[in-house]
Amino acid sequence: MQGSRLFQIVYYLLDKGEATAPELAEKFEVSVRTIYRDIDALSGAGIPVYAEAGRNGGIHLMNDFVLDQAVLSEAEKQEILTALQSISAAQNTGGSQTLQKLSAIFHLHCENWLEVDFSRWGNEAFDNEKFERLKSAILGGRQVKIRYAGCCGEIGERIVQPWKLSYKARAWYLKAFCMERQNVRTFKLNRILDLEILNQTFSRRLWREQENTSKEEKEGGSYAYRVISLRFPREMAYRVYDEFDKTQVQQQANGDLIVSAKMPEDAWLIGFLLSFGTQVEILSPAGLKEIVANQAKLIYEKNKP
Repeated sequence: MQGSRLFQIVYYLLDKGEATAPELAEKFEVSVRTIYRDIDALSGAGIPVYAEAGRNGGIHLMNDFVLDQAVLSEAEKQEILTALQSISAAQNTGGSQTLQKLSAIFHLHCENWLEVDFSRWGNEAFDNEKFERLKSAILGGRQVKIRYAGCCGEIGERIVQPWKLSYKARAWYLKAFCMERQNVRTFKLNRILDLEILNQTFSRRLWREQENTSKEEKEGGSYAYRVISLRFPREMAYRVYDEFDKTQVQQQANGDLIVSAKMPEDAWLIGFLLSFGTQVEILSPAGLKEIVANQAKLIYEKNKP
């Protein structure tokens, strides 16, 4: 939070020219002592800000100082503007105003070449609202009750502690601790049919500790994924290249496509493979082939005429 306030103080001084410590304290809702500590921090970081005592004194930036003199290359400034441009696509983020301010400060014109939309076709209002509400729950450390469509067709309610929104393989996911399963689960946002932010809170600090532990275990190899080998007919090329990188695909003489990719062997993978219907053959591992075959049999038994 301090870093954000420091930048806002610099921008305020650039805009107003000068300000008193009580004025800044009131604007940023902190004490006058905190403002003076912030000024010391800015000065220590190389920003030429100073305070003048006396009746007509105040806090100033040196004449002719602009943020453009900060240690940022032209490429770095453009990267910042591009990132803000993508953020501004989300509703109610304030990214658009920040983009305009920084563009002016950096003396750069940011071409509107990038468009990001979190919603599906024809469903903009609900998808963007869902994204914003989950973001609010994550930042506020609030538990969420979701109605979720599982990979095998079941729809049920879960209470989760949301930790992170993640974009992976052209889809948004919610990483959360499931209170029912007492374990970390990943939920696809499109399958969250409804959600309710609850009053119960949780400690995000414990989540950070757990995530750091998971990273160490993953680097140690305990989370290594096995290679999954799949065969698809040539007619499925459009979807194969949607789901897999070309380096993971080998085309056979007869046109078949052999895919080799490291993937997590979990419930999501079973549903993913079943979504190809009869157009996929699992070459290895044999255990996965058996699991998918048994699941397909259960689906048949449940839906046979």
